Amino acid sequence: MGKGELPTITKSRLVRDLVELGVASGQTLMLHASVSAIGWIVGGPDVVLQALLDVIGPQGTLVMYVGWEDSPYGLEDWPEERRLAYLEECPPFDPARSRACREWSILTEYLRTWPGAFRSCHPDGSFAAVGALARWITEGHPLQYGYGPGSPLEKLCEVGGKVLLLGAPLNSVTLLHYAEHVANVPNKRVVRYKMPILQDGKRAWVEIEEFDTCRGIVANAEEYFEAIVREYLSSGKGRSGNVGAARSYLFDSADLSEFAVGWLERNFGARRP
Repeated sequence: MGKGELPTITKSRLVRDLVELGVASGQTLMLHASVSAIGWIVGGPDVVLQALLDVIGPQGTLVMYVGWEDSPYGLEDWPEERRLAYLEECPPFDPARSRACREWSILTEYLRTWPGAFRSCHPDGSFAAVGALARWITEGHPLQYGYGPGSPLEKLCEVGGKVLLLGAPLNSVTLLHYAEHVANVPNKRVVRYKMPILQDGKRAWVEIEEFDTCRGIVANAEEYFEAIVREYLSSGKGRSGNVGAARSYLFDSADLSEFAVGWLERNFGARRP
């Protein structure tokens, strides 16, 4: 569908659709979005964020997983010339300046640079937030096992936050990495990698360890995030509807995480005592 064929979507339309879906004042909301799925937005992508911030209001908080555009994750698999050049001259991760990963959504960089935004200090698992709890959500993000205790994902569950898929696929729910961490599954797959970060004004390489968020925590398993979310929806949980032209879903973070932990333990491991 060409740009001229996309439906015209205004901010007032977005606000109405978001409210109908269940987005409300005061919510802490984690966003996954495909802007192109929404339609031709009058005013551009900024309007999506402004509509969300208008709905959740000054007591609400908008959160995204933003990553790092120049992350060297998987550096060992790069061509030798590129790898050596990166090791020699790569800039370190700087939460205040390093670009967000646009692969997740064009809105990651828009939110990172929004007035009053805060960003966590984890180089690969970075989160950005705007609103009442933005500083708290992003501060103290552990470098080791950065999707578990103390992470923005755990905090999202603690405050009864919501997860909004705005035209994004069902397998994009980053919250499920927290469930992977919590679930009692034997022999979880672990990865270790190094990242350049800014320490005392200088570049320092740090080794990071976490459960495998790329291939999954279980070897030889099919990609399971979408299956978890589909079963959750089939059980009658969550809300769905269109925001603009985008098929969208709203989930309770703590409830979805608990459901996902149960799913992982039933399929891959033993129940916790």
